[in-house]
Amino acid sequence: MGNIREAIYGIHQADEIAAKDQWLQNLHPLAKLLVTFGYILTVVSFHKYDLLGTAGMGLYLFVLFYLGEIPFGRALRQLKAILWIVAAVGIANPFLDHQVIGHIGGFALTGGMISMITLMLKGIYAVLASYLLVVSTSIEGICYGLQCLHVPKTFLTVILLIYRYIIVLLKEAERITLAYEMRAPGQKGIHWKAWGSLAGQLLLRSIDRAQVVYESMMLRGYDGTFRLVRKKSGFGVSAGYVAGWMAVFLAFRILPLFEIVGGIFRF
Repeated sequence: MGNIREAIYGIHQADEIAAKDQWLQNLHPLAKLLVTFGYILTVVSFHKYDLLGTAGMGLYLFVLFYLGEIPFGRALRQLKAILWIVAAVGIANPFLDHQVIGHIGGFALTGGMISMITLMLKGIYAVLASYLLVVSTSIEGICYGLQCLHVPKTFLTVILLIYRYIIVLLKEAERITLAYEMRAPGQKGIHWKAWGSLAGQLLLRSIDRAQVVYESMMLRGYDGTFRLVRKKSGFGVSAGYVAGWMAVFLAFRILPLFEIVGGIFRF
């Protein structure tokens, strides 16, 4: 029950952060989409042994958390399950790559150790960059940015409805769980024999609620076209945001900015 409420609260909180009148939130959605795509592509393009270069890409995340006034600790709590899964992807690398490529003091660093940490950072950075995009831009804004990239309307509608129906599904699950707990006050959790019937009820009730939501959207004139409903920063600011970050990403990717630091650790 508590996990369901926490999930609902997290979604509402993300919407509240995206609605703030802050510099980051007021940027054009397309600008934030392009920078996020560029950032993720740059991060994953680093060589598996380029730990310092990959780690340096965390500067982008730090700046956006600061500019958007987004709590970093709360982001880690909300994404902890995903981050653990992402971090576990390269955990086998130290057992597969034993080549010594550097030293820290008297400790030998193998290629597997470096590639494991690098792969973990890439996954974590990609997840956090996507999270920053979601919490700094409303779902309508994201769909509008994708619309500017000529993504088909059907695909955009699917994205919007999935996001909206997640809340509907969670609220119905909360009601069903609460009703079950009231009928079985001394029982811990839901008995496995009731899982099938409760899952069926959840599906049927969610479908009914989702149909009401969709009909309400159609009555309000929804036709698959997204429009900006709040004033955003000017074109020059958004274009400068994209150009500035792309230049930074290119510099981090091409120039040996961390060569001096890398020389200290000799790898």
